[in-house]
Amino acid sequence: MSDRAASGASRAVPLVLAFDTAASACSVALGRGATIIARERREMRHGHAEALLPMIDRVTAAAELDRREIEIVAVSTGPGGFTGIRAGLAAAHGLALAARARLVGVTSFAAVAALIAKSDAAVLVALDSRREDLYVQLFDGGGDPRGEPQALLPAALDRFVGEALGRAPVQIAGDAAAAAAAALVSREGVSTIAGSTPDAGGVLAAAAGRIAGPDSRPRPLYLRPPDVSVPKSNRGTGGVP
Repeated sequence: MSDRAASGASRAVPLVLAFDTAASACSVALGRGATIIARERREMRHGHAEALLPMIDRVTAAAELDRREIEIVAVSTGPGGFTGIRAGLAAAHGLALAARARLVGVTSFAAVAALIAKSDAAVLVALDSRREDLYVQLFDGGGDPRGEPQALLPAALDRFVGEALGRAPVQIAGDAAAAAAAALVSREGVSTIAGSTPDAGGVLAAAAGRIAGPDSRPRPLYLRPPDVSVPKSNRGTGGVP
C-alpha cells in the first residue's frame, strides 16, 4: 500500500477525542480508533474544570489537528468526583456540539477494563471512592460486565466476589486495586494489575469498541449522593435559602 493510500485508510477511521475528569487525574487522549496520536495526563484531586480545555488545546496542537476535525467525543461518566464528572460532561457536550461530533459516554469501570489483556480470569475493577467504601464492578476475561457496579465496604468484598465467582481466580485492576487485594487476602488466586488507573487512554479504547453502535446521551454514574456542606449561617434554620 502506498503512503498516500495508507494515509487515506487511516483517515477513514474516526478521529476520537477522549478525556477523563472523574478520577484523581485529568487526562486527555486524541486518536484514530483506539490508536493514540497524542495524550496528556496530570494528577489532581481538584481543578479538573480549569485544567481540561487547555489540555485539549495542547493535545490537538501536538497532533497538528483542529478541534473541528473531531468526529467522536468520548467522556468518562464516573463514578468518581462529583464536580469532576459534571465538568467533563459539560465540556463533552459543548465540544461535540461545536464539532458536530458524536458523543459517547464510558464508565470509569469500562475504561479500566478496556485496557486489560483478555484472559480466562475474571477482573474486578476497584476504584477509589475517597471514602471508606470502594466502587467495584466485575468483568469476565473478555471485558464484558458481570453484574452492576456497586459501592461496598472492604469487609463486604470477599462475600461479593465469592458469590459471583466461587473460588475461581480473579484479577484486580483500578486505582483501588491494592485496597481491594488487602480485603481479599484470605482468598486464593488473587492478583493485581499494575498501571491500571482510570485514564483517557482507556476511555478512548472503550469508545473505539462502540464506533459502529447507536448514539447515546452520556449520563453521570453516581453510586452515592454528592457530599454537600451546609453553610454555618444556615445550620439549624431549616435549610438553605
